[in-house]
Amino acid sequence: MYNSLRMRDIASQIHPQTNLAAHETVGPTIMARGEGAYVYDDDGKQYIEGMSGLWCAALGMSEKRLVDAATRQLNTLPYYQNFAHRATEPAIELSERLLKIAPVPMSKVLFQSSGSEANDTAVKLAWYYFHAQGKPEKKKIIARNRGYHGTSIGSASITGLPHLHREFNLPLPGFLHVTCPHFYREGRPGETEEDFATRLAEELDALILAEGPDTVAAFFAEPAMGTGGVVIPPKTYFEKIQKVLKKHDVLLVADEVITGFGRTGAWWGSQTFGLEPDMITCAKALTAAYMPLSAVLLSERLYAGMKAQSEKIGVFGHGYTYGAHPVACAVGVEALRIYEEDGIIDGVAALGERMAEGMMPLAEHPLVGEVRGVGLMWGVEIVRDKRTREAFPADMQFGIGIQNRAFENGLVCRSLGTAIAFAPPLISTPEQIDAIVSRFRDALDRSLDAYLAGGGRLGE
Repeated sequence: MYNSLRMRDIASQIHPQTNLAAHETVGPTIMARGEGAYVYDDDGKQYIEGMSGLWCAALGMSEKRLVDAATRQLNTLPYYQNFAHRATEPAIELSERLLKIAPVPMSKVLFQSSGSEANDTAVKLAWYYFHAQGKPEKKKIIARNRGYHGTSIGSASITGLPHLHREFNLPLPGFLHVTCPHFYREGRPGETEEDFATRLAEELDALILAEGPDTVAAFFAEPAMGTGGVVIPPKTYFEKIQKVLKKHDVLLVADEVITGFGRTGAWWGSQTFGLEPDMITCAKALTAAYMPLSAVLLSERLYAGMKAQSEKIGVFGHGYTYGAHPVACAVGVEALRIYEEDGIIDGVAALGERMAEGMMPLAEHPLVGEVRGVGLMWGVEIVRDKRTREAFPADMQFGIGIQNRAFENGLVCRSLGTAIAFAPPLISTPEQIDAIVSRFRDALDRSLDAYLAGGGRLGE
């Protein structure tokens, strides 16, 4: 009965972040192969992968060195676990490399398979640490509205996106959220960026005081928000936020799952935006998406507390079957070598400037309220009224329409809330960056024409 790939997909798979009922009608676009910054569907159509898959395929789709690294390890030791005093050379080497390049001094690395697992783990480690300090009541977690930290039970509770909570009985109790640091959307009339940052720091301070500083364990933040619509922090934001956290002995967890390994133009988003975290979570570009792998980097302060606690209990009762998987770690080692030896991260600055030159003029388009970005991470805010900043109603799915027209043009981008996001591979060429801007501009123009032809009106 199901004799085509599309029908077989509809009959057998659930697709995340998808309208499941609509999928039964629309069906999938099946990607068949990739080459560099391009992907090709099963009809042979070429697309510029303007999102690096899901922010992760930083080295494109055909990096032979990563394939060879995986193959060598598969032929040597395809799997071994990391529990109970066991180890493999790739996991040891990758740990050493991560500690060497960490943005602030870190002591140890703990591996998982996904960003969600890494952030879940960071929550558990914060709780474990404060138990070791004799402060078991310090367990509440604070994050930001529109922040994205994963979709498992714990990480989705950290996440500040309502559609990840609705009818999943989330967030769990003890997970709190403060204002998204998006000046364009959340700033008040007459406020400067620094005024806005001050207000948000005061809001955080007031929440911690209201909850009780002795009950708050950690604050999670992406250096630059990704899935929340590419939100760049306002000036002095993290400087002021970190003062509040230090005053109340609240740990800072930098979620570098998207921003790590060059996306912002530095090794880490923490370097770009001045964070000094107690823990760092990373994934995605750690292996350039060729294997699933994530890591939590911990400060010596945290590790010392964890060591004491595990000695008291007799064991550190945490871990995953595939954590520190030797094949994934071998690929991670090779990815870090490529970033360094080939000057990939150094090249992001120039590509980011090229992207800025193309993207920033889009702010004059009738549908665009704001263009924002850093390195190779950009967002375009879509509005119906440039003067009032009114967005299109959510049920119109206007951003999805723009995304789909871009896809017709052979460009993969992503509609996220009221923004369209871009995160091309770090190995993209200047010409490919130009093509991303050109194809997106055409999608904007065609979306505007269709809206006006259908009787729609923009704000005056």
